Amino acid sequence: MSLRRYSMMTIKFGIGLIPKSVRELAKRSPALTSFYSHSLQKSGLFYGFPNKKKLQELYSQTLSYQAARINEIVSNRAPIYRHYHLVVRAHKRSNLDATLDSLLIHCRHISGVTIISNVNSDIVIKDDYCAAFEINVFNAFKDWDVDIDLDQVVFVNSGDTLHPHFFDVCCREINDGLLYVDSDFLNDNRVREDARLFPDWNPALQLSSHYISTGVVLNVKACHNELKLAINRVSTIASLVNVLVNEATALAVKHIPLSLIHYTNSKTRIADELKETSGYLNEKFGAVCKINKETQILKIQWPIKKQPLVSLIIPTKNGKELVKACIESILEKTTYKNFEIILVDNNSDEPESLAYFSKLGQHPKITLLKYPHPFNYSAINNFAVSHCNGEVVGLVNNDIEVISPTWLDYMVGHVMRDDIGCVGAKLLYSDGRVQHAGVVMGYGGGAGHAHKYFPRYHPGYLNRLIASNNFSAVTAACLLVKRTHYEAVKGLNEKDLTVAFNDVDFCLKVLELGVRNLYCAEAELYHHESVSRGLDVSKEKMARFNSELAYLKAHWGHVIAHDPAYNPNLTLRHENFAIKDEKERLKEANSKTKI
Repeated sequence: MSLRRYSMMTIKFGIGLIPKSVRELAKRSPALTSFYSHSLQKSGLFYGFPNKKKLQELYSQTLSYQAARINEIVSNRAPIYRHYHLVVRAHKRSNLDATLDSLLIHCRHISGVTIISNVNSDIVIKDDYCAAFEINVFNAFKDWDVDIDLDQVVFVNSGDTLHPHFFDVCCREINDGLLYVDSDFLNDNRVREDARLFPDWNPALQLSSHYISTGVVLNVKACHNELKLAINRVSTIASLVNVLVNEATALAVKHIPLSLIHYTNSKTRIADELKETSGYLNEKFGAVCKINKETQILKIQWPIKKQPLVSLIIPTKNGKELVKACIESILEKTTYKNFEIILVDNNSDEPESLAYFSKLGQHPKITLLKYPHPFNYSAINNFAVSHCNGEVVGLVNNDIEVISPTWLDYMVGHVMRDDIGCVGAKLLYSDGRVQHAGVVMGYGGGAGHAHKYFPRYHPGYLNRLIASNNFSAVTAACLLVKRTHYEAVKGLNEKDLTVAFNDVDFCLKVLELGVRNLYCAEAELYHHESVSRGLDVSKEKMARFNSELAYLKAHWGHVIAHDPAYNPNLTLRHENFAIKDEKERLKEANSKTKI
């Protein structure tokens, strides 16, 4: 038994010995619950996924739920599409047979099969397959003459196999552009495992990690010209998706959160995909891309055509040492140089802090502002924005400390893109564990941080901890946004959200401008969280927190109910991307029934 598992069992056993009445009383004490949770978090024992056995148990439960959901879809919806054309990107001859075998039960849905083979030009197709389908073989994508009358085309990699109900579900979903599904791995014992439960369309994650690489259903009529362009530039499905969505910018992308394809891993194929996307991004946008062969992700540094002035706003009350570490790290480490620092003094009363802040105000890059009113995080930042000069606004806590010198280069590169709103950083606690890597709506009934307490170098679920990707919101502890976007949504809500969730509310308002928010994995900084303000454990502070949580639920309940940057099969009880258990699903079902 592992130390982690033994420790968890010991703690649970000890708590179980306490009378239930005492436990319930303790839960109502903000101070005790805060102490308990922080002690567990500090232990480092409870950051990660369940063990493999537990995950498999949870996924088996999910598959039972999905089977019922598939039956519901097939029973209650009429088919929209009748026929599909299959395009199989072949890598190995033996793997191809597995894919074609899985198609035999789908004959009534398949109008034809095109095989793109880079193995050899004399590939031999078994008689069974030739009798079932009209099959054509080409050496490369570019040799395939795309017929606009094909309508719906499915792209799969050789070795990947379709779920028996793949077409039964897909033919009942309107597909005006591109459609994709979740996937899993079918082992030698035909047990489904290693689920890949995707978010809804996440363009940044697709560029950085190629999460969509098979089981892609394309409406050819919606992007015929762009498809012809794409197949002349790339040779892999994931790269094809990247080119398509960047050329056909209005292409609708739909996600079905059901595991309907069984994938095979190929490091060679993934390396080819990343190389192709890297070349495309460099040629089209001038982006500088680095392929991490070990983690199989793409680090993308977007070009900054002009060097916009960035106004880094740092509110503080006292906290000389924190502010000193924060500002010195920014001034000494940051490679991007066109920035100003707006230090906002909110009622500091320590002589040492006041003297230090006054000295900082004489620095050519630093402006000192006084905000002599009660603490209101939203109001302080709105006040500072009205006094800053930057084209880009940066919200920075006073307990932030720079780790990666290029943090601002990466973040500015992202934020200056037309399709990007707020950009957040990868923030670490002082001990190196993850404090923030994007915000997931629905955690704890409101919002929480993705991969919280994970080790710094952990890849996270679907590589989402080490790959830049889209989230519905990011924390304002270190956030960049165009000033035009900040002003368009009238800044932070200083009336209803003075302390908590103002950044989440702000990000969601920015989303409504038609842009996407992004977590930048390359921008690493320490966040010595809320050291100068302390924890919200008093009854007054808890009451305010509950009021602000109620506001969030009232105004953004639809996003809390379904965060497009998450997957409905994943838990909202923990910030670790584990699979939901039956208890959580039952609770959700009962909640919907009451509504």
